[in-house]
Amino acid sequence: MNRLFGIASVVLALGFVINACIFVVDQRQYALVFALGEIKRVIADPGLHFKLPPPFQNVVFLEKRTLTIDSPDADRFITSEKKNVVVDTYVKWRIADPKIFYTSVAGRISSAEDRIARALRDGLNNEIAMRTVNEVISGEREKVMEGILARISEDAKQIGVQIVDVRLRRVDFAEEIRDSVFRRMESERKAIASERRSQGGAEAEKIRANADRQREGILAQAYRRAQVIKGDADAKAAASYASAFGQNPEFASFYRSLQAYRETFNKPSDVIVADPQSEFFRYFRAPNSKR
Repeated sequence: MNRLFGIASVVLALGFVINACIFVVDQRQYALVFALGEIKRVIADPGLHFKLPPPFQNVVFLEKRTLTIDSPDADRFITSEKKNVVVDTYVKWRIADPKIFYTSVAGRISSAEDRIARALRDGLNNEIAMRTVNEVISGEREKVMEGILARISEDAKQIGVQIVDVRLRRVDFAEEIRDSVFRRMESERKAIASERRSQGGAEAEKIRANADRQREGILAQAYRRAQVIKGDADAKAAASYASAFGQNPEFASFYRSLQAYRETFNKPSDVIVADPQSEFFRYFRAPNSKR
């Protein structure tokens, strides 16, 4: 009985020692192996690993995944125009050097995030102070983020952290100046719209004037050509009349008198006061009479 109890005790002790010497590193973690308070190994590969049992060696695990700093409160900054803007940001970061990270902030995530947040605020303050509101909101937003990323990356290296990304999620005017800024922007847009409309009106007048000038030129050319054609037709008609009437002058005189009578007595109310013995009524008296 005592022998069995001794064997069981040895097995339990051996199991306890083995359990104290074996540890598992998850793929989402770093493992730091300490010996008497000094970092001996940094393990980044996941799997089963061995160490000496406590108190000779112990293990501390650190986060390997990409973390996010997302503050619920937006910060205020002053632009080069002395305007207050409210900026809401977030930062993606991860531990790049576990040994430096542990020695700098004792492996505490909260301490690292506080330091990154301070560097972010300083970077935002410097970048926004050099730019106008329009540049921060739209014109140079990418440049602002690139400048901030470069600034806080240098500070983050000192604590073994890599800054993955920095984004300006929202950039807005402060509440107390928002209405005045919007009114000024509205007046500026109205002035630009009025200027564009006046430019468009001037261009329209130029186009209309050019079209009217071309129309007048086309009409003048058409009238000139019509008059030339009409003149040629009248000349040909006159020549035809002269040729026809020249064959019988008396008939020509009679025909013209008939035309004159038709034009003179066109309406029943027409009245003419003339001497009945005048040359005008010659064919009324005697159609075949001579002059």
